Amino acid sequence: MKSVTRTSSHTTATSHSPATRCTASWWLTPDLSSVRTARRLTRDKLTDWGFDDQIEVAELLVSELVANALDHAHGHVRLGFSAENGLLRCEVEDENPQLPTMRTVDLDAERGRGLFLVDTLSGSWGGTPTPRGKAIWFELPAFAEAEADSFEAFTPMAA
Repeated sequence: MKSVTRTSSHTTATSHSPATRCTASWWLTPDLSSVRTARRLTRDKLTDWGFDDQIEVAELLVSELVANALDHAHGHVRLGFSAENGLLRCEVEDENPQLPTMRTVDLDAERGRGLFLVDTLSGSWGGTPTPRGKAIWFELPAFAEAEADSFEAFTPMAA
């Protein structure tokens, strides 16, 4: 089944200057192809907004959050972005009201590292109850400060 999205978008200016507020959101269907769709939407929207330096990290974190939402909740998932005052924020909303907790996993575990990635690579993250369930969000600075160092935190996991 192909993932279908409904798009709404609002951009109040064409660049990401401090006075600019950009928002976009999409509803994703509850199937695994939505992870790929979410990555594409992330890349396309951040490219449109000129946030090229945050695309790779944002794609990875969006993939983790959308996959978690599809795995632990039922129904459609909403992917949303906003950018304002030098801060990029992503939210993934699902219909499960239970907020996730970061857990310790064994080195050989195949699952359970998603929130570790979000915690390591984002400036901040959290969860918020919503009328539908919950939204898990993360924030990134509009411009990466040290691109080459972004993935060095994963060296111990590669063993």
